[in-house]
Order: sequence, then C-alpha cells, then structure tokens
Amino acid sequence: MIAAIEPVIQAKDLSKVYRMGEVDVHALKDISLHIKRGESVAIMGPSGSGKSTLMNILGCLDRPTSGDYFLEGVEVSGLSDDQLAGIRNQKIGFVFQSFNLLQRTSALANVELPLNYASQPTDGRDRAAEALRAVGLENRMKHRPAELSGGEQQRVAIARALVNEPAILMADEPTGNLDSKAGQEIINLLLKLNQERDATLIIITHDQKVAAQTQRIIQIRDGMLEENQL
Repeated sequence: MIAAIEPVIQAKDLSKVYRMGEVDVHALKDISLHIKRGESVAIMGPSGSGKSTLMNILGCLDRPTSGDYFLEGVEVSGLSDDQLAGIRNQKIGFVFQSFNLLQRTSALANVELPLNYASQPTDGRDRAAEALRAVGLENRMKHRPAELSGGEQQRVAIARALVNEPAILMADEPTGNLDSKAGQEIINLLLKLNQERDATLIIITHDQKVAAQTQRIIQIRDGMLEENQL
C-alpha cells in the first residue's frame, strides 16, 4: 500500500483580525486549504480581499489570530520570531513585485545574500552563480540592478529565492512592474522551475491570464475562500 503524500501546506480555520482604533477588521475568516508538494497554485482576489494577508501567513511573515497552519507537517503558527525566520530562510523563496534588490551590489552578491544570513559562506559564491545560470543570467552576474532591465532584475530576484533550494516558491504579483512580454517570460520561468525542481509554486495575482497558467486557482474575497478550481 502506498502512503498518502502529506501536503506541503495545510491550513485549517485560519483567521486574522487587526485592531484599527476601536474597530476589529477581519482580514481572514476561517480559511482552510491544502497545497501539495510540487503543485502550482494561484491565489486570486480583488484589492482588499485578504490575499496578501494569506500570503504573509503562509510565508511565515505573520501569524494567524486563530487556526492551525502546518508547513511540511510542522505546526508553525506558534513558533518564535527566530524560529519563523529560520523557516523562511530554509524552506521558502520569496519573489516580490518590486524586486527588492540592493542597488549598490552586483547580481551575484544579491543572490548570495540569503546564504550569508544562513551562515553558509563556504560555497555561497558558487551556489549563487549556479542560481543565476538557472534563470539565464550567466552573462550578467557582475552587473548592478540599475544596469539590468526590469525582467532581468526579476530574474535576479528569482535566483535569490532559489539559492537555498526552498520547498516553496512564493511570488507576490511577480509581473506587476513588467510589460506583458517580460511578464510572460517570468511566468514561464517560474513554471519551468516548478516542474524541474519539484518546488511548490504559489503566485499571488489579480491577473486572470497569469492565474490560468497554474494547476489550480484559489479565489478569495472579503477574507473568505470563494471557490477552488481544479
């Protein structure tokens, strides 16, 4: 008998409440979902729907007010800040709309940065170079962000997300600052890495064309799941 594969992400009844003066704002309301290892998923919703709040919790950047969140079988919502930082560094690679690159350092140094935080300097330069090769920037390693196009800067950000070989790639509006051609190239690259590396890919987006290229779409509105499309 073959054992069932445990989801890489499993959330049950997640809620998030923010206190705004004397008013409680319910950003998430009893969200339950699971995401399988190696799956590509889009989380969609209008502005203010709660999709960014959900991403922050799934990415261990924030904690739920209530509910349970298991990452690779480990309940993480009650962990300390240092423990959450360690999980983010080891298990999750983030790609943001605004690239978040250090402007005064090379592409190679930007990609190497997470390894320095993880105290893994011995082969950091080689691993960073390999990550840049994986995203097609082997000839741009010494260039600073200002010397790169928007699409190339996002590729550097993806290489930085890959360098620790995370179980999950989490991309928050990764095409938002790019033209349609460069944006599609980035989505193609993320899907390629998802397939080749068996890394779970979660894309937060409002773009239906982007979402349609993933295996599953999770719709969120007013802090609640609307429907899952298989």
